[in-house]
Amino acid sequence: MSIEGKKMNKTVIQFGLVLAGAFMLGVGANSAVADVGQGYWGSSGMNVKNGSGLCWHSGYWAPAMATEECDPDLVPKKPAPPPPPPPAPVVAPPPPPPAPAPPPPPPPAPKPVVEKITMAADAHFDFDKSVLKPEGKAKLDDLVGKLKAVNLEVVIAVGHTDSIGSDAYNKKLSMRRADAVKAYLVSKGIEANRIYSEGKGKSQPIADNKTKEGRAKNRRVEIEVVGSRGK
Repeated sequence: MSIEGKKMNKTVIQFGLVLAGAFMLGVGANSAVADVGQGYWGSSGMNVKNGSGLCWHSGYWAPAMATEECDPDLVPKKPAPPPPPPPAPVVAPPPPPPAPAPPPPPPPAPKPVVEKITMAADAHFDFDKSVLKPEGKAKLDDLVGKLKAVNLEVVIAVGHTDSIGSDAYNKKLSMRRADAVKAYLVSKGIEANRIYSEGKGKSQPIADNKTKEGRAKNRRVEIEVVGSRGK
């Protein structure tokens, strides 16, 4: 083969290599576009953007192919997640049961009964005597009737005299008359241990012993009853 023939063969071979390379580049470019897809030109799986920062659309691009990176305004917005369910209502614990009502106060204690009567000695005893006259017994019967409505605690009989006579004599006389009252009340059912008798003689006058009227008032037996009203 001549020298010119060899040069021609070399040129043909180089041209063929160029065509093969161009064909391979074309296949590679198509493969890159195919990798990107979605209607955008790109390579290596990434969208290709122009100098304005916008992606190049392919000839078959449609809005349905829009991506968030290239056409964010065309990408349907994801609906906002539903709000979280409201918290469960806080149920307040039931109030504690009311405290039991305090017991009613005890009824007031019955007021004590204090009754005091005075028996004139001249009317209920003979002069210088300690024996009860009918009038004195009637007075005590009336007292016993009243005691039936009383929770009896104590009966105190105290004898007194005027100033005539010695202290010792009047002390004994007043004591005998108080004892006579006690004995009669016991005979009517009053417990003896609830009756106290005492003689004061002439030591506690209630009137002037210088007059007849005053001395008559001083000759007396005072009876005091202490108890409470029966239910």
